[in-house]
Amino acid sequence: MQEGFRNQRLTVVPRRVVAEASSRPVTRRLMVTDTGYYPNAADHLMKRLGGIEETILILCTAGTGWANIGGTQHRVGANTALVIPHGVPHAYGASADNPWTIWWCHLRGADLTELIEEIGAGASRPVIPIGRLDRAIALLDEIVTILERDHSPASLMGAAGSAWKLLTQIVVDRTMPVPGDPLQRAMAYLAERLDRTVRVADLAALVGVSPSHLSALFRRATGGGVLAHHTALRMAQARNLLDTTDATVAKIAREVGYPDPFYFSRHFKRMHEASPTEYRNRAKG
Repeated sequence: MQEGFRNQRLTVVPRRVVAEASSRPVTRRLMVTDTGYYPNAADHLMKRLGGIEETILILCTAGTGWANIGGTQHRVGANTALVIPHGVPHAYGASADNPWTIWWCHLRGADLTELIEEIGAGASRPVIPIGRLDRAIALLDEIVTILERDHSPASLMGAAGSAWKLLTQIVVDRTMPVPGDPLQRAMAYLAERLDRTVRVADLAALVGVSPSHLSALFRRATGGGVLAHHTALRMAQARNLLDTTDATVAKIAREVGYPDPFYFSRHFKRMHEASPTEYRNRAKG
């Protein structure tokens, strides 16, 4: 490995400290053991034929690199993350003509397997796109800054919290729509039409996909279908109006697309286990 990249940052938690933290609450579930920042890392090269105990996450912010994971070659470009599971043989490095700039960390802990599965990465798919690069950089910068200060139990816990946020944010950013794509346009359309019903077929035609594909996009992003998402938006607006105005239930029902206030009340109670009036009178905060 080429050492001493200009303006690099690097910190490695001593293995004695790692061993102690592995038995403590929180850090036994997730812990950062090594982390750093390598800008314009020309000639960067790492080979580990037997893998390592930790899972490696490398965020490429500029330039390009490559990775050989379990014998398969992969290109790593800007706005992507390379995830190498623990124990997997690997090699990676910067490209010769356009060296990468990377933020990276090594992770271990009881919760890590589930988190990596949710990201959708693995030995057969180690390179994943990053939806919000700025957020990911900020969180890795936070991890590096914390562990540059010291390796106390409090700092290890703080770095673990930032790492948890980083991993879950990658999951969220990958499932939520990007501006201009069919899912984002469909969600925006629904959010602007809380006072009426919308047919799935009409919405799908509007955003240029089939009804079945649109439904699949919504299920992946929200856990439910198109109409379930629209109903959730309408009910959220109903709750907001109940909390912040003295409008009658009938008027609120019309505002969120229910001409029949009795049907609205039944639907509201089915979702919230309280009628609109009971909800309004409930102590909150």
